[in-house]
Amino acid sequence: MHIVVCIKQVPDSAQIRVHPVTNTIMRHGVPAIINPYDLYSLEAALRLKDEHGGRVTVLTMGPPQAEAALRKCVSYGADDAILVTDRAFAGADTLATSFALASAIAQIHKHEAVDMVFCGKQTIDGDTAQVGPGVAKRLDLQLLTYISKIERIDPAARTVEVQRRAEGGVEVLRTRMPCLITMLEGTNEMRFASMDDMFRAAQYKIQIWDRVKAGIEDVSRIGLKGSPTVVNKVFAPQPRTQRAEIIESDGNEARNLALTLVARLVTQHPKLGAAIARRAA
Repeated sequence: MHIVVCIKQVPDSAQIRVHPVTNTIMRHGVPAIINPYDLYSLEAALRLKDEHGGRVTVLTMGPPQAEAALRKCVSYGADDAILVTDRAFAGADTLATSFALASAIAQIHKHEAVDMVFCGKQTIDGDTAQVGPGVAKRLDLQLLTYISKIERIDPAARTVEVQRRAEGGVEVLRTRMPCLITMLEGTNEMRFASMDDMFRAAQYKIQIWDRVKAGIEDVSRIGLKGSPTVVNKVFAPQPRTQRAEIIESDGNEARNLALTLVARLVTQHPKLGAAIARRAA
């Protein structure tokens, strides 16, 4: 069984700042990390490898420094790592990114058939959750999103059974390979890298693919040319000037305190009162 895991190196969102004048993200000095959601997918893939055998290939599209993220994945137990990097990819949105990754996966499939593709549910820098489904659509893969648990896999019958978290509860889905799975957060815990794998990762030669090696001929579908999305402005939320209001209780029962709070809210927000009245009617 051959599994491809798509990851992304992202800036640590806990340390991102927005420039007060230009309103652009200040990336200088911000450490880069593996997208946390992708680690859940990587661990799920490694567990399937431990149980059923096979290979795990880690794939990312990004600048040359993204090699560090791939090397980290190798230290966790991934077998191969491919960095798709080219100046032509600069400025790619989710549409162009999914096209580039799908093209690279198609090239991987030519050398060794791909049975499953894993992605995180989204990235912490974009939060769109569009790349995984976009890759599945382009490669005509069965799509399983927001997966909380992989129940069982039958490599011989080429079937997959999973639990999917939905608004109304949990769905149990069964489909056939090849498929693409996006894992939810909290579904597992990333293993520690073994000493042997850390030494292997340090010596491992990352495969570097430009757009030609990734099988991309039409440059109008990648980078800025292939990205219809336009970010008009990035800004930090303004701090609130209104101070918290303290409502003191004189020992009355909780019901009276609640009524006082509701009355205060309705007075300050007339539309809220009208909405409550409509619901009550």
